[in-house]
Amino acid sequence: MTFTRSFRSLCIWPLILISTLVFGQEQQQANIHQIIQQHSEEIFDSLVEIRRDFHRYPEAAGEEVKTSAKIIEYLQNLGLEVHQNIGGNGVVGILKTNKKGKKIAWRADIDALKTDLPDVVSYESKNKGVRHICGHDIHASVALGIANVLSKIKEQLSGTIYFIFQPAEENWQGAKAMIDDGLFEIIDPEEIYALHLSPMPEGIIATRAKNLFADYKVIQLKFDKKEDAAELSNYVKNLLENLQNVPNDSPFWDMQTLMDPELGLVNPNTIFKDYVTLNSEVSIKENEENLIIKASLSASDPDKLDSVLKQLKSEISHSEFSEKLIEIQFTEEIALVLNDKKLAEEAIQEISEVYGKQSSINLHGIIPDGRSDDFAYFQQKIPGVYFLMGGSNYQKGIISMPHSPNFNVDENCIKTGVQYFSSLIAEKLK
Repeated sequence: MTFTRSFRSLCIWPLILISTLVFGQEQQQANIHQIIQQHSEEIFDSLVEIRRDFHRYPEAAGEEVKTSAKIIEYLQNLGLEVHQNIGGNGVVGILKTNKKGKKIAWRADIDALKTDLPDVVSYESKNKGVRHICGHDIHASVALGIANVLSKIKEQLSGTIYFIFQPAEENWQGAKAMIDDGLFEIIDPEEIYALHLSPMPEGIIATRAKNLFADYKVIQLKFDKKEDAAELSNYVKNLLENLQNVPNDSPFWDMQTLMDPELGLVNPNTIFKDYVTLNSEVSIKENEENLIIKASLSASDPDKLDSVLKQLKSEISHSEFSEKLIEIQFTEEIALVLNDKKLAEEAIQEISEVYGKQSSINLHGIIPDGRSDDFAYFQQKIPGVYFLMGGSNYQKGIISMPHSPNFNVDENCIKTGVQYFSSLIAEKLK
C-alpha cells in the first residue's frame, strides 16, 4: 500500500505541475488581452483627436510630409526606432522586445484622395481639393494605437514588431517605392498584416483565404482591318459581352447585397463567387490599318481571366475572322491582394477566441469592384493577411463606404481596431 501510494504521488505531482504551468500561461495571456483592452480605452480619446487632425489636414499621394512628421514624432515618443523618407514619405517604426521571437509587420496607408466632394463632419478638411474619403486617417490612427499598446506590454512579448506607414496608396506607387528604396533591407518580417475600412458595421472585422477582391484586367484585341470593320466589331463585341455570366438584372449589381445574410459575402451560398463580369462599355477604335477593341473584365477567380484569353483565341480561330487577328492580350492588370490561407484562418480564429465569434467573420464571397490595394506588393514578398474593418453605424446614419460622397465613420472602430489587432499580434508573438 505504501509503495502504491508513493508511486501514485510520483505520477500525480508532475501532472499537477504541468497543469499549473499551462493554467498560468493561459492566465497570463488572458491578462495580456485585458491589459490591451484597458489601455486601448485609456488612449481612445487621444487617438480620436489624432484621427481628426489627420482628417483636417489631409495630404494627397506623394505629398504626405506633415502627416509623416506627426507619425514620426508619435513613434519616437513611444521609444521606437524610427526610419523615415522611405520611398518618399514612408515611415517605419520598430518595436523591439529584446527577446528572440517572431518578426511581424503591420502596414497602414496614410495618403488622402484628391476630391472636391464636401466633408460631412464638423472637423472638415482645411486643404482644398483633398479629403480623407477612403479612411486612411483611421488606418494610420489604428496603427499608432497598436504601437502604443504593444509598447506598453513589450515586457510580456517576444520578437519584433514593424510598423510600416505607407504613402501613395491611392495612386498605387507607395508600396513599390518603399520596396525599391530598400524597405526590406531595414526590416525582415516573417508575416505582414493590414486593414482597410469597409461599410460593415463597427465592431466587425472580416477576411478570407486567397483573394478578397475580384481580379481586374483590361483586355485588348487587335485585328488587321482590310475591309469594312463593322461586322468584325459586332462579332467581337458579342464575344466579350457573352463572357459575363451575371444577368444584368441580378441583385449582384446592388452593392447593398454585399451585406445581405442570404446572398452576401458571409453566406457560403453567396452569389458573389464563380463570376466573370464586363466592367465597361466595349471600346472600338480604328485607324487605316488596324481595328483595336478593348474592354475591362473582372472575375472572382484569378485563373478565370487567364482562361478567357484561351477561350477567345479558340473561338476567333474557328471563325471567319481568324486570319485578321493580330494579337490578343491583357494591357492593364491590378496586383491582387492574396491572403495566406493558413494565416488568414488562424487570424479569424484567434480574434474570435478573444473577442467572440461575432467579432471576426470568414468571408465566402469575392468583392466585385476589383479595387484591391497595393498592399499586394508586400504580400508578393512576405505571406500576410489583409482585413476589412467595419466603420458603419446604421442607427446613426453613418455609412463608411470608401470614396462615396457621404463617407463617414463611427470613430469607435479605432478602439476596435487597436484592441483586435493588438491582441492578434500578441497571440502571434507567443
